[in-house]
Amino acid sequence: MSDVYAARRGLLRDRCAAAGNAAALITRPANVRYLSGASPLGAVLLVGPAGEDMLFCAGQPTGEADEGRLDEHLRLSVLDVPGADPAVAAADLAAAGRSDSLAVEEHHITVGRHRALRSVAPGLRLTDLGTAVEQQRLVKDEEEIACLRIAAEIADQALGELLESILVGRTERHLALELERRLVDHGADGPAFPTSVGTGPHSGRSRHRPSDRRVEEGDFLSVCLGANYRGYRCEIGRTFVIGTTPADWQIELYDLVFAAQRAGREALLPGAAYRDVDHAARSVLDSAGHGEALAASTGHGVGLEIDEDPQLAPTAMGKLDACVPVTVEPGVHLPGRGGVRIDDTLVVRPEADGGPELLTITTKELLAL
Repeated sequence: MSDVYAARRGLLRDRCAAAGNAAALITRPANVRYLSGASPLGAVLLVGPAGEDMLFCAGQPTGEADEGRLDEHLRLSVLDVPGADPAVAAADLAAAGRSDSLAVEEHHITVGRHRALRSVAPGLRLTDLGTAVEQQRLVKDEEEIACLRIAAEIADQALGELLESILVGRTERHLALELERRLVDHGADGPAFPTSVGTGPHSGRSRHRPSDRRVEEGDFLSVCLGANYRGYRCEIGRTFVIGTTPADWQIELYDLVFAAQRAGREALLPGAAYRDVDHAARSVLDSAGHGEALAASTGHGVGLEIDEDPQLAPTAMGKLDACVPVTVEPGVHLPGRGGVRIDDTLVVRPEADGGPELLTITTKELLAL
């Protein structure tokens, strides 16, 4: 992997050079990990002239799974002054070297930190790197996709085991905690995000925080969970009926959301506009009278963060590339009654390769549990 991280930093270095910047300071943790293999708490990465890249840390990296594994060929500087800011130390080094300008992630760095950089290196011209690293992260290599595939397998396994257990009488909070334990039991570093479990009138809500409401016969049960495996995060969401044959309104609503989700999945092809994918799913629900209650987007990218670019939204600009993993997650919530969410993680693939690759494979049939 060292060659991979070096190549990623090389691409960023070339981009900086083309913009007239001698070095770049990376502070966003996911971007630090993408370029160096690890993101110890508070660490920053200085990408300078070839061979001069360095990771600055406030303390010695622990090597724990949630940090990642640092590129062994990357230079490391552990600050020995308590409370010292790694970003300031990096800027000081850049100013002392051959750099006359430094590109920083202004969308991540605080105003106070920006002022501190200016004070320590007044002769260093600070410019905005923008989202250069995030854009570089959009298209995943096959090793990244392999990590996402394993994360999806873990999430599928945890959800499948839960569905085989007794659910009636258990609280949303209890079920969410059990799912997160099962994720770790099956090899995840942890949940990709707080697990959402909604029952009855809570079902179908996006990012519902589990409560002490107990599962009852006839409820819709909606679950959204994800696994974090080696830093890469997937997402899956399913909706079920508890205990009895689904009511007519439940079947009708489920079939509608399923049709919307299928339309969104089928639109995931290289060259498809982000907003066209959103429209494919959204129009199905909108035509049935649910347009006003729909979420701001139909899906989003996943990777080292659970919600990253691209955004599949009505006003999103841009087009999909191959090897971009995204979610498709339409849903409808009827206040006081409940609702349906269906959520998959997929990888955009060309039609010649079979079209979008579905990573989360738990059945989308409306099951009565």
